[in-house]
Amino acid sequence: MIEVSGLSKRYGTYLAVNNVSFSIEKGEVVGFLGPNGAGKSTIMNILTGYLSLTQGKVEIDGFDIVDYPEEAKRRIGYLPEIPPLYIDMKVREYLNFIYDLKKVKFPKKPHIDEIIRLVKLDQVQNRLIKNLSKGYRQRVGFAQALIGNPDVLILDEPTVGLDPNQIIEIRNLIAKLGKNHTIILSSHILSEIQAVCKRVIILNRGEIIADDTPENLADKLSKDRSLMIRVAGAEDDMLSALRTVEGVQRVASLGVKETGTCDFHITPREGADIREGVFRCVSAKGRALLSMTDNALSLEQVFLRLTGAADNEEARRMLGFIETPAEPATEQKEDEAE
Repeated sequence: MIEVSGLSKRYGTYLAVNNVSFSIEKGEVVGFLGPNGAGKSTIMNILTGYLSLTQGKVEIDGFDIVDYPEEAKRRIGYLPEIPPLYIDMKVREYLNFIYDLKKVKFPKKPHIDEIIRLVKLDQVQNRLIKNLSKGYRQRVGFAQALIGNPDVLILDEPTVGLDPNQIIEIRNLIAKLGKNHTIILSSHILSEIQAVCKRVIILNRGEIIADDTPENLADKLSKDRSLMIRVAGAEDDMLSALRTVEGVQRVASLGVKETGTCDFHITPREGADIREGVFRCVSAKGRALLSMTDNALSLEQVFLRLTGAADNEEARRMLGFIETPAEPATEQKEDEAE
């Protein structure tokens, strides 16, 4: 659906995006991450046709954004960080205006009615946009992006400035839209990305330093997938029972940290997923499993480690994309000879 190859963008002598390549398949929901100045917004603006590229190629559903801009843009809905709203218009009036602006071919009223229902604007469709809350304005921004039923949605910081309840509403909306659209989602709220996206692309200093699932990135940065569990009741024979679970390498008792319970630290063999086995073992003993915590890195920890590296080459080395050079053997032999 989206093909980017060798993309670069230069502002005078400043190279904002350097030789970036990636592809996104139809129906994927991809998180676009990076610190401020990493090049995220520049790339998204190039994808939507708002910015020209200096070098490389961008295709949307097979249409080159340079050679066939109208065909490519017709397949994209864009929600920038600050939604492009005309606040003195009423909600439906504004959506009618966007419909005409995009030259949509669908029957106008049924199409706009459907979008209003989808983003839950029914109760405010005849109100002035300037009188709406931040959350409703964000929904109007989503609605304008959906006009024309584009295959691709590009969402830049869609939850910025929203309260926790509004964030959950927007997250649920993105998850719902992800069933029928290809979505690129940029956000600094990494818990939102982890909740919605199956894949993340991390940029730093204008380059891609990681492109994978959050789980795979966590595995590459840390092999510690041990579990901390809390079981109701005394320790008794629970320690020996847990050691019999398939895939378990080591079990250590952590003693009593809450009255009437016992805690254990369980280390799996490399590559083993022991969570289900541990649950079944505790259940077979007639005990209640009160908590289970996986020591895998969160997406936030992955992001901080990679973007905190000395340079992009070091970040790629951390993920195993660049082999650490071995010490030269010739010099060692010469030293030994001396």
